[in-house]
This record gives sequence, structure tokens and C-alpha cells, in this order.
Amino acid sequence: MEKINFKIITLERVVYEDEIDQVTIPTQAGEITVLARHTPLVSLLKPGELRIKKDGYDVLLSVSTGFVEVRPKSEVVILADTAERAEEIDLERAEEGRRRAEEMLKEKERLDDVQFARLQAQLEKELARLKVGRRYRKLRS
Repeated sequence: MEKINFKIITLERVVYEDEIDQVTIPTQAGEITVLARHTPLVSLLKPGELRIKKDGYDVLLSVSTGFVEVRPKSEVVILADTAERAEEIDLERAEEGRRRAEEMLKEKERLDDVQFARLQAQLEKELARLKVGRRYRKLRS
């Protein structure tokens, strides 16, 4: 089976880089699955679960916003604002972040549009982290 040269990068580090079989990516246009020789495209990444399949195994990551580029010759590069492998997610910290964002959103009449959008983005990010972290722990138990 032909492989995909895959890399996901944040400002801090290369989160994952390997030859993989396929990747399912949350984008603004919907979830897409990329296989080898996929048509080139560029899309906006949205907060959610990114699933990598490699040699029969799944690798789960939580991602926030960013860009996805599917290049010719089976290459996929993702530039993400944040990305965490499922095993790195601190569920207690993610739950606390979710609670804080929800509490602050309750004060929406005091927030301007920019503050409200930031809080919504933070909430989406924390919910994605929780979903990925919980799924990973469930699969491992």
C-alpha cells in the first residue's frame, strides 16, 4: 500500500511526522479523509479529532485551528495553532479550561464580539481535547 508523507506542526514543535496510510482531518468544510494520491487541496482546520491510520494502528490527536495542505506526491502538511497527541492530554486541565470558558461565556452581554469569539474558540478547543483524551483512554482500557 502506498504511504502518505505526513507532518503536523505547531509554533512550538513538530507534533507528528511519519509515513502513514491515511488521515482523517476536521476542516471548516467538514471532515475529510486523505489517502495516498489524494487531489491537492488547501483547507482551514477546525478544532476536533484528527485520526491517523498507520499499519493497522490508530493515532489520535486533538487539533485547534490552522491550515491543511494536501500536496502532490502523497504529502500532507498541517500547520496548527495547537495539536496534542491523545496520550499527552491532561483531562483535568482540559475540563478546567472548558469550565472556565463556559463560565465566561455566561457573561456574554459584557463581552465584545472579539472576546466572545475567543472564548468560543477556547471552548471548542477544550471540548476537542476532552473528546480525544477520553476516547484514547477508553480504547486503552
